[in-house]
This record gives sequence, structure tokens and C-alpha cells, in this order.
Amino acid sequence: MSAPPLRVGLIGLGTMGSIMARTLLAQGHEVWGHDPVARLRQRWARAGVHTPGSNAEVAGQAQVLILSLPSADALRSVVQECALVAPAQRGQIVMETSTLPLADKLWAVRELRRQGRVMLDAPISGTATPSPETTWIMYLSGPVAACRQAARLARAFTLSAPRVGPLGSGIKLKIAANHLVAVYNVACAEMVALCQAMGLDPQVALLHMGSSPYIGTGLMRLRMPMMIQREYLPATMKMELWQKDMQVIGDMARAARCPTPLLNACSAVYTAAMAQGLTEHDTAAVAEVLAPASLAAPSGVRRPGRAALPRSA
Repeated sequence: MSAPPLRVGLIGLGTMGSIMARTLLAQGHEVWGHDPVARLRQRWARAGVHTPGSNAEVAGQAQVLILSLPSADALRSVVQECALVAPAQRGQIVMETSTLPLADKLWAVRELRRQGRVMLDAPISGTATPSPETTWIMYLSGPVAACRQAARLARAFTLSAPRVGPLGSGIKLKIAANHLVAVYNVACAEMVALCQAMGLDPQVALLHMGSSPYIGTGLMRLRMPMMIQREYLPATMKMELWQKDMQVIGDMARAARCPTPLLNACSAVYTAAMAQGLTEHDTAAVAEVLAPASLAAPSGVRRPGRAALPRSA
């Protein structure tokens, strides 16, 4: 059963926030939103989102508040602004969907509780897509009753929104998922490079592996076509933003004293892609770092630092 129409606040109208705004509007919800980028506010105002001009005003209007933020600093700023207004209703649910360090999320939980708000740690496993309801999974963690209410709203823009445990379980699961994405992405790029070096069309590999129940993955089907065509715009996940997620994974692994040799090896490839000027491109662009030297780089891409990458003996 879908949630009845609600007044939903959405702070952060970037890549993921924009997709949520669109699907919430399509489901008949009243959406109030804010983003520091004026262009995004204007775009969504034209689409029917109420854009009063501040995070505080959005927080004061919303029955349910969704946060989709790029950094821990942004989260702290938003939480402090929320303190300026009382919630629209007692126990207002705040769905914090960002990929941020656990300590920052727990700080936000405590501060929002003092404001009369109930924050759920609710990161999303998924990437920019026109059909989030077929691929996105929201990892809800926090009080059972609040997670149940949030899940009803999340049906507008997710495939599923299970409660995965107490507060903090959501971001831990998202970190584990992103760890695999980081490795899979580079593995696919390396496989494309291997095919090219052997003289095998990588499209043949995608055709016969992509749908395999044994070796195929959604990531392979999404990103290998970009790697083969060498077209990385528009980005489903920008390289620059992914670097922040890689930092979150690495910090958590070090805090847990867990060795991550595969992640460490992959990190060098992402760093090299950034050095090639691919910050705004999709993370599939790691393929340019690993591409055989015989392939000319696409226009606007440079290839410094290739010799710094580990090579097989």
C-alpha cells in the first residue's frame, strides 16, 4: 500500500535528490525543497516543488524530511538550521540518505532528537537512473515504527526499503555495498582493457557475461557499455563525489582494523582518473586509466601517472 499524499521536505536537489523530487511529485506528494545551487532551485520550482529559499523553511513545513547531502559539513549546517524552526508535527521523521561517516550521522541523530525530530539512517544503494523504483534499495535503520512509516513513503522511489537494524546499520551496509562497487568497477574496466589487448571485442564479453546468473552484475550491465563506447557523460556517479565515498569506506575499515588490499589497489586507479581531468565524469571512466597504450585517449582526456599504477611482473 502506497503512502497517502504527504508534505515532503527535500534538502539537497542534486543528482539523487532530483530523482526523488521527480518521483515524489509523480506520486502526488506535495514537495518542498531547497538546495544552495540557485539553478537547481529554479528548475524544481518550475516543475512544481515549493522552494521557499532556506533549509529552515523546508524543515518547518515538512511532515517528513529527506536529506540528500554531499558532505558531513553540509549535514551539520542543515541540522543547525533545522533548530531554528519547530517541526511541522511532533516526532517529525528525518530520512538521512547520504553516504557519510557514522560518527557524523550519530551526532545528527542526537541533535535532531533535541529538536523533537526522529532521524533515521537511510542511505540508498543505487545510482542515477530514470527508474529508481526498479533498482534503488534504501537501507533503513533506527526505531521500528519510524522505519515502517518511512518505508511507505520510500516506495515512491525505491524497489524496496527494508529495516536493516538499529541506528547506524544502514550506513554500515552501504559502506559494505560501496566497497564491492569500488572493486567491481575497476575489475570491469580491467577486463575491458584485457579484451582490447587480446584483440577481442569487449562487446562480445558483455553480451555473453552481462546476463549470466553466475558472473553478470547490474554494475557490469550499466558501466561496461560506457567503457566500451568511451562515453562517460552524463555521469550516473561523478568521479569527484565517489572519492568522498571511497574516503568513508577507507576510514571505516581502518577504524574497524579490517585490511582492504583490493580497495587499496583500486584507490590508485580512481586517483589516477582524477588526475586525468575526469572529475565530472562517471566512475566508469577508470577504464581510461587502464586502457591499452595503443588506444588514443578521447578528446579532453590526458593520461599522466599511468606508470605509477602497479603492473604485473
